[in-house]
This record gives sequence, structure tokens and C-alpha cells, in this order.
Amino acid sequence: MGKGRKSERWITHYSSSHKILLVGEGDFSFSSCLARSFGSAQNMVATSFDSKDELREKHWSSVEHLQELKRLGCTVLHDVDVHDMHEHAILSEMKFDRIVYNFPHAGHDPMFCERHPELIRRHKELLAAFFTSSREMISEDGEIHVSHRDDEPYIRWKLEKSARKAGLTLIDKVEFFKADYPGYHNKRGGGMESNKTFPLKDCYTFKFSLPKCSETDEGSSTSDGDLQILTKMFSQLQSGSAFGNDDQSSSLKPLSLCLDGWWWE
Repeated sequence: MGKGRKSERWITHYSSSHKILLVGEGDFSFSSCLARSFGSAQNMVATSFDSKDELREKHWSSVEHLQELKRLGCTVLHDVDVHDMHEHAILSEMKFDRIVYNFPHAGHDPMFCERHPELIRRHKELLAAFFTSSREMISEDGEIHVSHRDDEPYIRWKLEKSARKAGLTLIDKVEFFKADYPGYHNKRGGGMESNKTFPLKDCYTFKFSLPKCSETDEGSSTSDGDLQILTKMFSQLQSGSAFGNDDQSSSLKPLSLCLDGWWWE
């Protein structure tokens, strides 16, 4: 065990002992940074939405990084869509300790600026699909990391809300510094300048996990027996017989039955 710990290498939130999936890579410079830090990429799967040919056209700087990843043993997959990656022929057989999506973007559209409601809608849809799919792919104690700008108009994407709707829990939010990842060059989402970077200001890495049992049960002190009693009372209230007096019960309108008790209108 001591030998394993000694050989384990870290870079920020990522360890060489983690099984890591990288989603939506641009020129694969982030994957290459991790691989160099670990001294091996056998624990990594790096993916792009683009095909291999499209990648060379959009991000010609990817060629060198892909060669490095191959040399270090990384599994590289192209044409991976976040909407259904959990059904991918290879990925569907895997579980990951970390799933990483840096600066997700639904793609530029010459018809719309970044603040346009339609483009924001597309970004929201992309995030919702990613969280839903990645939820099926993380290990029990795994984490999903999304690095994202936390200023206008990007806050309109409602990143945290989208994760909650997918059944995920925010466990941490840490500032993202590009300098922490030597050799990493963030890339634009498409268009004529797709191989150029964009300003990384007010950026954070949002960390999500599956909800723990303790979180699900937190604050709930209602036993199974109590719940049965409350359910019976609820039925009696609906029929107007809980107090043996229809006039008394008719003034009380149960709104819902919670594990922690009753709510009334």
C-alpha cells in the first residue's frame, strides 16, 4: 500500500489513481497536461465531439497533443456526443472517478450573440444533457467537474440548477486558474477562430456528486410507523372524519405530506 501511495501523482483535483473521463476536449491540451503530470495516461479517456478530420481542421494544434496522449497510453475517442455518451459502445462499459468538462459550449451561431435567448437556451440544453448522461457514468464516490465562467452572460445558463435537476449535488466550487495546468490552451466553441483562446475571468470549477444517503435522510426523523399513522390521518382528513367533526376538519386543507410532518394551506 505504501508503494502505491508513493507512486500516486496529483495535479489540482486529479490523481493518477483516478479513472478520468475528459469530455468535449478542444485541442486535447488539457488531457495532455494531466497525462504529463501523471507520467502516464492509462487511467484516462479523452474525448472530442468532433471527428478526427474535423478536429484537425478546427484545432490543428491538437496533432501534437494526440501524439503525446497515444504515447502515454490514453484512450482517445472522437464523435462523442454528451447527449448519449453513456450509451457509447466503449464508454457504456465504464465507470469513472472523475468526469471533466471544461467550458462547455453549444457552438457559435453567426445569427446570435452570446446574450441571445436562443443561444442561451442551447447552452442550457447542452448542460442538461451532459449532467443526465454523466450521472450514469460516475462511480458511487465519483465526481463530475465543470469549469465555467461565473459572470454575464454565462450565469444565465443556470449550471447549478441544471445539475440539481439531474439529481446531482454540488459539493464544492473552487476558482479555476489556467496557470495550474501548464500547456493548457482553452479553445473557442467553433467558427473561423475556433483555435483561438478566450478570456478566462471569474472562472470556477463546479464539483458535483451523486447524493449520499445521509443527505437524502438529513433532517428526517419520521419512522416508518409514524409515516403509516400520518398517512392514515391524511386519509381521514380527506374524508372529514379525523376529528369526528366535519366542521372542524373542513377548515383544514392539507397541502402535502412530508417526511418531517405536515404542511397546511
